[in-house]
This record gives sequence, C-alpha cells and structure tokens, in this order.
Amino acid sequence: MRIISGQYKGRIITPPRNLRARPTTDFAKENLFNVLAGFGFDYEECDVLDLFAGTGSVSYEFASRGARSVTAVEINAVHHAFIRRTAAELDFDGRSNLIVVKANVFNYLRACTRRFDIVFSDAPYDLPGSEEVISLVFERGLLRCEGETRDDGSIVAENGLLIFEHSCGHDFSTHPRFLQTRNYGSVQFSLFG
Repeated sequence: MRIISGQYKGRIITPPRNLRARPTTDFAKENLFNVLAGFGFDYEECDVLDLFAGTGSVSYEFASRGARSVTAVEINAVHHAFIRRTAAELDFDGRSNLIVVKANVFNYLRACTRRFDIVFSDAPYDLPGSEEVISLVFERGLLRCEGETRDDGSIVAENGLLIFEHSCGHDFSTHPRFLQTRNYGSVQFSLFG
C-alpha cells in the first residue's frame, strides 16, 4: 500500500504477512479523497476518527495531509502494534498527533466524549452489526457542526462527515443522515452528515 498525497506522498508501506486486514485500495482511497475535497475540508483543521483501522492506511493518509489529529481505533493486537510502529517511523505521532487506540470500536464509540470533523469506518465486510457504527456516531453526537467552536477557539467551517465503507449490496439511502454513496469496484463508501 502507498500514501497517495501529502508530506509522505508515494511512500510505500509494507504490512507484515500476519496482518489479516483488507486495506482500502489505493484506487478507492484516491477517489475518496477527491470526494472529500469537494466538501471543502481543510485537513489541518480536522480531527479525524478512523474506526477498524486495520493496517492504518486511511490514518496515514490523513496524517500525511496534515490533519490536526487522527485517532485510529483497532482491537487486533498485531494490527495495533503495526500502526503504532509505522506512525512512529513516519513521526506522525509527533507531527500530526496520530493516536492509536487498542479497543473494541463499539465500546469506544459508546464511551467517546470527543467530537470529530471526519469519522471513517471500515469494518470487516462480514462483521455482523457493523452498521451500528452509523447509529452510535449520531446518537453520541460525535460529528462537529458548522459554526461550532472548537476547544482552541477556532470555528468549524463545515459540518462533520461520516464515511462508512462497505461491500456491494447495502443500501443506506433511507437513513435520515444519508448524503450519497460512491462505488469504486468492490468498495462502496456511504456518506452521512
């Protein structure tokens, strides 16, 4: 896998063979960030939450683009250690405030008190109940709203966004917070705001 843009553009990251995660493809990642550009996010002002972080691919992408903070949540000990090690090698933990949390995503969301500009969820496609993430993000009020004041006194310029990656065959268009779905081969991103 590679980092598509930002400070570490083109950097190849090779996960060890014992990682069972399915990283978001470079093609899908590139298109996702093109979509995000259309929403007008200034990554340097964004706090990002990456759920089911797996290899950390999406976290590295946000950190490389200068996100103010990235929180990567992963329960698998091998994956968690790999993300921490890679973040340290790239000095993301010092520059972009990449925080790696070893936790069950659902428990993390139920206890989370922070708010984020972007929440990205890439649960294993065969994980039953993974769509509960969508409900928890909105029930817990984890997305920032335009005009809201951050802890540092800055004003949020755009509404927060939840990106839920899933396989074909899921339709979230009736969800009251649904915005759109983007399809990139076997990968689909449903966006909620």
